[in-house]
Amino acid sequence: MLRTPELHAILQVRSHESRVKGQEHLPRPAGHTPFDAAQNTVGLLGCKRTLPAHVHVFINPHPQVLLHRAALNLLPTQSLGECIARDSYPEGNVTWYKNGRVLQPMEEVVVINLQKIVDKSTELFTMTSSLQYKPTKEDANAKFTCIVTYYGPSGQKTIQSEPVVFDVHYPTEKVTIQVLSQSSMVKEGDNITLKCSGNGNPPPQEFLFYIPGETEGIRSLDTYVMTDVRRNATGEYKCALTDKSMMDSTTITVHYLDLQLTPSGEVTKQIGEALPVSCTISSSRNATVFWIKDNTRMQTTPSFSSLQYQDAGNYICETTLQEVEGLKKRKTLKLIVEGKPQIKMTKKTNTNKMSKTIVCHVEGFPKPAVQWTVTGTGSIINKTEETKYVNGKFSSKIVIAPEENVTLTCIAENELERTVTSLNVSAINIPEYDEPEDRNDDNSEKVNDQAKLIVGIVVGLLLAALVAGIVYWLYVKKSKTASKHVDKDLGNIEENKKLEENNHKSET
Repeated sequence: MLRTPELHAILQVRSHESRVKGQEHLPRPAGHTPFDAAQNTVGLLGCKRTLPAHVHVFINPHPQVLLHRAALNLLPTQSLGECIARDSYPEGNVTWYKNGRVLQPMEEVVVINLQKIVDKSTELFTMTSSLQYKPTKEDANAKFTCIVTYYGPSGQKTIQSEPVVFDVHYPTEKVTIQVLSQSSMVKEGDNITLKCSGNGNPPPQEFLFYIPGETEGIRSLDTYVMTDVRRNATGEYKCALTDKSMMDSTTITVHYLDLQLTPSGEVTKQIGEALPVSCTISSSRNATVFWIKDNTRMQTTPSFSSLQYQDAGNYICETTLQEVEGLKKRKTLKLIVEGKPQIKMTKKTNTNKMSKTIVCHVEGFPKPAVQWTVTGTGSIINKTEETKYVNGKFSSKIVIAPEENVTLTCIAENELERTVTSLNVSAINIPEYDEPEDRNDDNSEKVNDQAKLIVGIVVGLLLAALVAGIVYWLYVKKSKTASKHVDKDLGNIEENKKLEENNHKSET
């Protein structure tokens, strides 16, 4: 706004017309500054004649932060950089920010100096704000910006610079060693990576690694790899700076599990023999052991004092370290119980009274082959039937209707021996004693238990009777001795009475 001496009129210039953005220059008559417009300047209002006028051209500042260095050390205040806003109008103020917060001047920590220069030829301002700063470790990667505040036609304006980042360098004060493994617990066969780090910036690039049993360090980058570790790798591991000024250590335990099964593999024994079995383990910590027979977990450890056919099978001794994932061992025992064929024959008259069933009970391993022969007249009513071969036992039976007495022979043969047993069978019309078929093993055990119980009771009764007899004999013997003493005493009393009577008569 400008008053002229010739005409006291108010010149109003619309804000959007009077403000020239950027660095546009109006035609410059001689002797005028860039802010004096000629008569062809637009926006003369309220005047009946054209007059010269001052037009203010506002030029936005463009602040820029120039770093003096890319990194700072942990030293007293040092020059960080400058915020420069060149060729702007009008002048403004410069404010520094760190991570979006205003940096306030603080003695020996934040020192800010602002310098303003005016170009006499253009009357444009250049503002330079220098920042001296004492960094800390936390300032690494901090974002610094500067903001220029100025007043334009429409009020206060602010323009912000692009953020800049500087690094903070400081020495390593602590070394740390880490164990990188596939799992939290290291076991034999694992791969281990040792990682060493320092808390300085920039961090150390090389370290010395010390492994158990070695006095000299191994120079390496920040990692050291060990593959397929064994139990002898257990121990204390260290890493240090190359100048050995700082060191850290850690202890690694390589867990292991050994299992020894005796005997193992395929073992063949004869029925009735003894077979000691042991499953021993050696481990880095307590382990659990269990047995499996034919895919079924056993409740007790197998013990064979007298092998039976049912003891044959596939045995597995398995052990695990529950705390160590994947550490499991197992070994197998394939037990084969062999035996020569054993035969027992039974006969039974069928309910129709027209035929008889003859059964040949066979034990043995390998499974014996069975043949029948008949001596005498008669016909075999049906073919031989065999039961399932279980635990070295099976039965073969035939049904016959003998017209006269016959002899049946059962022949069982395996790789070990050939066994022959015969049974006389009466004609169908002749009554005879039928032999019952064998009870199963459970019933046999029950019968044996009952027999043992009966024998025990009988022996107990006999002992009780013997004790009672001895007591009675002692009682009788003692009674007789007492009677003799009583009789003797009575005789003495009678004699004394007779002597007294005789003495009395004599006195009379």
